[in-house]
Amino acid sequence: MADGSTLPEQNREPALTIAQVAERTGLSPDTLRYYERAGLIDRVGRTTGNQRRYAAADLAWLEFLLRLRETGMSITDMQHFARLRADGAATVPDRLAMLRAHRSSLAERIRSLRRNATALDAKIDHYEQLLTEQPETDTPA
Repeated sequence: MADGSTLPEQNREPALTIAQVAERTGLSPDTLRYYERAGLIDRVGRTTGNQRRYAAADLAWLEFLLRLRETGMSITDMQHFARLRADGAATVPDRLAMLRAHRSSLAERIRSLRRNATALDAKIDHYEQLLTEQPETDTPA
């Protein structure tokens, strides 16, 4: 339950512990707690013993946040996106604009990486050619 309330005993979906979510996402429990404090994820549901329990929707959101992070979105922009998401359907145009801008930036970085990879390939080819052109020398035993 993403609203921070205690999980009801009946009709609840299976919930994951912080350790299980850490294992599935590759994030440490400390990072998961930071994401909650930073407003990247909603306050996670709790058991009566006050232990975090993540719902499937929490995990899906975390996976999307990881995609944003892995593609270079700043924490500040991720926080802004999360706030827009929390504000509901009225912010869909703003969220779409953010994602389009991020995708455009990502596409430019991919083009740049491809150019750099091509330059590296050319340099590798050059050095491999130099090695094949070097005469072999016999070294005394």
